[in-house]
Amino acid sequence: LHIHILAESVRASLMLSSLQAMAKDPLADAGLHFDELNKLRVLDPEVAQKTTELKEECKEFVEKIGQFQKIVGGLIELVDELAKEAETEKMKAIGARNLLKSVAKQRESQQQQLQALIAEKKMQLERYRIEYEALSKVEAEQNEFIDQFILQK
Repeated sequence: LHIHILAESVRASLMLSSLQAMAKDPLADAGLHFDELNKLRVLDPEVAQKTTELKEECKEFVEKIGQFQKIVGGLIELVDELAKEAETEKMKAIGARNLLKSVAKQRESQQQQLQALIAEKKMQLERYRIEYEALSKVEAEQNEFIDQFILQK
């Protein structure tokens, strides 16, 4: 009896499988499928699983893109900060260079003024030397005149 029940059970199971197989083909053609729990689904179970996997991959991708954007944002902020510092240093260097040029021009101007003063003093010295020679000559003439005047008396 048990063997008979077991045989009937196997036969019924085979019939159910063949009915499901036959039912699946026209249902699959209509876009309906049975999942692993034998529930009727609109999507093919493989497609549904791949869709779920793709959804998870997309979620991970979006998270990675968000992390990437944060990293890039930080990098951009750092580069902007470095650019500002470089610009500040550049302006300091330009200011220092202009100051050096100004000091150099001042020194050159001062040197020219001193050279002009030296030339003026040399000319004054020459005038004084000529005047001294002239006065020395006048003095000598006057001394000679005095000597002659004294000798005549």
